[in-house]
Amino acid sequence: MRNNTDNTNRGVRLYNLLFPIWFLVFLPSYLWLLLIPANYLIDALVLWLSVKKISPVTYKEILKKTWKICLAGFAADLAGSLILLLVSYLDLNDWWWKNLQYPVMWNPFSSILGFIVILISISVSAALIYYLDKRILSKMDIVPQEYVSRVALNLAVFTAPYLFLIPSTFLYD
Repeated sequence: MRNNTDNTNRGVRLYNLLFPIWFLVFLPSYLWLLLIPANYLIDALVLWLSVKKISPVTYKEILKKTWKICLAGFAADLAGSLILLLVSYLDLNDWWWKNLQYPVMWNPFSSILGFIVILISISVSAALIYYLDKRILSKMDIVPQEYVSRVALNLAVFTAPYLFLIPSTFLYD
């Protein structure tokens, strides 16, 4: 992040305290009290909609068994966020700032390269969601084995971290 040295006469350096939206994954806060239940309910809804026609399972049963899938989703989102964190903290030169660092941190639509990095990050998260959920679902009794891959794919597509695409500039402008 770029720093501001407005108050250099006292030797104090002020750093930018505004973070990109995806950075909230790394900061424990009260926002998690809202995000964790919301994420859990979204995972449960996608799982239920994916299996309701192929398995006689109730939404209540799904709610009891979704916690592993929710944890796997958070782990996958964290992995995708690590890619963005690496790009945002490598401060190589002005080209890097303009084409990668700024778009990843503030506005993915300001550079095609930054947009591609965000898409790669989302894709990595989605692939991990698929892989982890497939392993979890294959051990559960709520999904017939022949449908495990399809249900895991639904979870990966519909619960990937698309919020990485939201420009943080909307919050701070």
